[in-house]
Amino acid sequence: MTLTTTAAALDVKLAQRTARIAVLGLGYVGTPLAVHLARSGFAVTGFDPQARKVDEINAGRSPVQDVAHTDVAELLGLDTLRATSRGADLAGHDVYILCVPTPLDESKQPDMKYIERAASLVAEHVRPGTLVVLESTTYPGTTDEMLVPMLAQGGLIPDEDLFVAFSPERVDPGNAKFNTGNIPKLVGGIGPRSTELATALYRAFLPSVHPVSSARVAEMAKLHENTFRAVNIGYANELAMICQALGVNVWEVVDAAATKPFGFMPFYPGPGIGGHCIPLDPHYLAWRARKEGFATRFIDLADQVNSGMPRYIVGRLMNVLNARAKALRGSHVLVLGVTYKPDVDDARESPAMDVIRELERHGAQVRYVDPYVEELPHHHGPHLQAVRAELDDETCAWTDVAVILTHHSCFDFNALSLRVPQIFDTRGAARHAPGAVELL
Repeated sequence: MTLTTTAAALDVKLAQRTARIAVLGLGYVGTPLAVHLARSGFAVTGFDPQARKVDEINAGRSPVQDVAHTDVAELLGLDTLRATSRGADLAGHDVYILCVPTPLDESKQPDMKYIERAASLVAEHVRPGTLVVLESTTYPGTTDEMLVPMLAQGGLIPDEDLFVAFSPERVDPGNAKFNTGNIPKLVGGIGPRSTELATALYRAFLPSVHPVSSARVAEMAKLHENTFRAVNIGYANELAMICQALGVNVWEVVDAAATKPFGFMPFYPGPGIGGHCIPLDPHYLAWRARKEGFATRFIDLADQVNSGMPRYIVGRLMNVLNARAKALRGSHVLVLGVTYKPDVDDARESPAMDVIRELERHGAQVRYVDPYVEELPHHHGPHLQAVRAELDDETCAWTDVAVILTHHSCFDFNALSLRVPQIFDTRGAARHAPGAVELL
């Protein structure tokens, strides 16, 4: 395969790092990506409609936890990074990378409005020799069926003078070991030239890039990664219920099985699944499969199990209190951790919200302790009454039972187990604590 004249010109710009790059979406995916690109020498414009994020970056501060303020300030000083919320500022770029949200609607179907809005903005500025990469997780076929027609409506020829690829984000917020700079990157284009150019882009600043044969393969690979995890967590949650019925410690069971050096990967139960990927991505795959006439039985069953965990946990908590001759209604329940995973500052899509809602529905009085969350997200509903508390003597004296929903590393569960009457542990974090601990 030979590159066209426009493709060859862009290839040279990428190799020499003279290509101008726009990153659309300055959240937990786009901000680290923009920083890594700018650090490698590219001139990067970050775009986001939220003025707060733009103002923070232009003031030398990071809007996300995983990027240091000093990194943003340094790149601003080198004039390789800037941010804007003006669509007109996207003109004149060689590469556009879309890192926008892909939520579900109320019916758990793909909500594509953010991709559509971003694509409409980019379509105004594409010209011969432009590369557009979608990183937002989506259903197989999005790049070919939706993105390319929107970008090519001005007459550009896909894979001839307009180059489009899908490269799924694999960011794991709060992970100290793996980040944007060292996670292997998948790349799949709408054609061989698009794949080659997108691969050249990521190889200019990342150590490991894995090209695949098409955008659909890359889209499917991303969904497979996260659906695999959701299904296995669903099995772990069901296993926890079985172990409870049999009087067996599920955490000991999983740890024992994990001693096998082959053919086994440990997954652990919990209060449900949270975050921006695991609760959403299986629904993208299931929705696309249904359009092809397939029933996604494993995916649907895992969703039923995982979605039912908050109610199961509250039912278990009723039994824990009943054993002490107390009713859940009127009891003081202290929730420990409300973010969707340990040591991050994001409570969106956290199963803790569903647990709190279920507790309050049954008349419990709820307080929560979380050093990362000052108030509960409003989009989970205005009905949540739980207020933030400090883990002090007054709070411990108030508590009838503490429920571990997120095991932040700052929590000392051994000490806490001696300060509250009882702990109900949904994460296996306090199973060796000396006080009264009931395990999921």
